[in-house]
Amino acid sequence: MSQTAAEATQDWADKAEQRVLDEALRLSPRLGWNAGLVRAAAAAAQLSPGETDLLLPQGPRDLAAILARRHDAKAMESLAKLDPAALKIRQKIREGVVARIDAAAHDSEAVRRWAAFLAFPTNLPLALSLLWESADQLWRWAGDVATDENHYSKRAILSGILVSTLAVDLASGRESALKHLDARIEGVMAFEKWKAGVKAPNLAAEFLTALAKMRYARG
Repeated sequence: MSQTAAEATQDWADKAEQRVLDEALRLSPRLGWNAGLVRAAAAAAQLSPGETDLLLPQGPRDLAAILARRHDAKAMESLAKLDPAALKIRQKIREGVVARIDAAAHDSEAVRRWAAFLAFPTNLPLALSLLWESADQLWRWAGDVATDENHYSKRAILSGILVSTLAVDLASGRESALKHLDARIEGVMAFEKWKAGVKAPNLAAEFLTALAKMRYARG
């Protein structure tokens, strides 16, 4: 396949994914996050069953990843308006988490169904991987260049803060979420001290607790 043909195929796939996701966001409050949603959303986006299988071979798992990455992209677009060099590290992380929960808040009903799907034990590795991607992007925006064990501990701790804050936002509203966020930031002894080796949380347990809160949140 020539480079031009490959680029055209990728362009089709990228646009088709977003069309299917748009339909899934509309349909998921009624259908849930499952294989039936994928079929219905793909049909609404005018994809054939064969095209759907090619585009989303893992069905709702692929769709869950596309949603998470859309929210990551929206958060980074918002953060691009800020100059991270002008902010203290605490402010950078707070701004990053707020931008990410803002992105998810636009699709709150779908996020609840997404959370219920990711809470299944078989989907936990995917859930943790997507959460790690989100935390990594926020740290990179904040200017983190650590390559030793601090690289992993920072992302693990931020992952816990991010998912728990999103859960509080969906369950109790923004005021409660911001109070929770500020308390969590304070609770890790300030971000400047993370490099001293603060113990990372049990991320899997924290993630499942947060997913349950998102799933049964108000609304």
